[in-house]
Amino acid sequence: MKRKSVLFIVFGVTIINGCSKLDERFLGDTTQGTVAGNNANTAILLQSLYNSMELVFASHFRVFPLQELCTDEAIFPTRGTDWDDNGMWRALHQQKWTSNHEEIGECFKGLNGIIYAATELLRYNPTAQEQAEARFVRAWVMYQLLDLFDQVPYREPGESVIQMAKVRRGTEALNYIISELNSIDNNLPPGPVSKANKYAARVLLMKCYLNKAVYENRANPAPKVADMNKVIFLADEIINSGTFRFSTHYFDNFAPDNTLSGKENIYTLLNESGSTPNNFIFFAWLLSLHYNHGVGLNGCATLSAFYDKFESFDKRRGMVYSTAGLPPNPANVINVGFLIGQQYDYFTGAPLSDRTGAPLIFIPEVRNLETGTNLEVTGIRPVKYLPDWANLFSPDNDFVFFRLPDVLLMKAEAILRGGAGTNTGPYGSTAKLIVNAIRTHPSRGASALLNVTLDDVYDERGREMWWECWRRQDMIRFKKFLLPFQEKNQVSDPKYLVYPIPDDQLAVNRNLVQNPGY
Repeated sequence: MKRKSVLFIVFGVTIINGCSKLDERFLGDTTQGTVAGNNANTAILLQSLYNSMELVFASHFRVFPLQELCTDEAIFPTRGTDWDDNGMWRALHQQKWTSNHEEIGECFKGLNGIIYAATELLRYNPTAQEQAEARFVRAWVMYQLLDLFDQVPYREPGESVIQMAKVRRGTEALNYIISELNSIDNNLPPGPVSKANKYAARVLLMKCYLNKAVYENRANPAPKVADMNKVIFLADEIINSGTFRFSTHYFDNFAPDNTLSGKENIYTLLNESGSTPNNFIFFAWLLSLHYNHGVGLNGCATLSAFYDKFESFDKRRGMVYSTAGLPPNPANVINVGFLIGQQYDYFTGAPLSDRTGAPLIFIPEVRNLETGTNLEVTGIRPVKYLPDWANLFSPDNDFVFFRLPDVLLMKAEAILRGGAGTNTGPYGSTAKLIVNAIRTHPSRGASALLNVTLDDVYDERGREMWWECWRRQDMIRFKKFLLPFQEKNQVSDPKYLVYPIPDDQLAVNRNLVQNPGY
């Protein structure tokens, strides 16, 4: 099934194409006089800003393809006539995209739409905390634009949209983001995690300093010790807060009740069944599961080489998960994680078949272009967010941006890149101790590593953070992104370290300049 057909069936073309502009129209219909000084109205605008992130982040379109499908972790194969979409998914995985790539253009526009909504809110006299939250959201989305495109368009609050947006590039954009995060710190609350908060700002600052050398020279980053020490300092502030700890089960952080069970989560996008507008998190399972699972579109998969990085008993690879509201799973099969082998009906336990009547047995082999008789079963299927079976198309799973293990792994990496180790919390002062604290926790159940190098941290980030939109960034920072990997045979041109500015955006804003090589 093609992507546009899916969106039409689930929502209708008009809804999906218009939802990214709902907040812009709402803001445009208000005036400063009707909103200024009315905290109830500014609170509504702030919630509208949070809602505007749903499609861009939680839908697994827009940001997800650009951060994951271009890596060794994810593939979106064309299965016969299903999921062709003019080859745009294959182009991402093989790093052969151009400046007119549809999903690249949609992501660029979607991110800029959120920045517009955040900036507009600032001109309506929000409270100090509302202003800080809006500025954090804007900084977070600016960071995504910097990471993906190396160019960040912006306007000042109240500036006319008739004027072309100004543009910050590279380290100038990074320095602005850092200054914003430091400026708003005193006005950000400590929680809840579903809103912009102090600890989320610290995680984003860690990302800024850890990747600072990348934004200075993407082809050959050279991290500075001072920046690594800042990463460690910020990690220690988060750890010392005592606010976050390992969840009982790894997949608690992504389950329908992760608002409560996700003890590791530092920043999320709140989803509440029946009340969150444009709740798109269900795509997290819809895109991977097979049609005959009852809620699937038989799309994306992981690569066997990535799957093989896990020990067989590592619970992050998959587990039989049980909680209230789930199907009974009488066959007692893995229902979250990476699905491989014969698939079963979660309600009856009966073995499933594909649409041809053959057994539905997911196999490790997968290609960008599938044409054989087994095209429905190729590829190991990732399901990180457990389906909310009681509310399949308006689920309660909160979308996760930042988690504690990410903080710990960034600290371990910073130590190995020259930063001074600190003995903070129960995790130890060395990269080896920190990484093993994650691996050996009962929620993961992996074995301890005898030694931990930068390559080990890189692999551990893959195992811990899979499908969370960090793989591309990690591969670039560890200088692995351009190298061949499964179903991408070539060494890529360095131009692919950033995405091109979409052609239609260059046409309307002369302050944007096409990135080199495109």
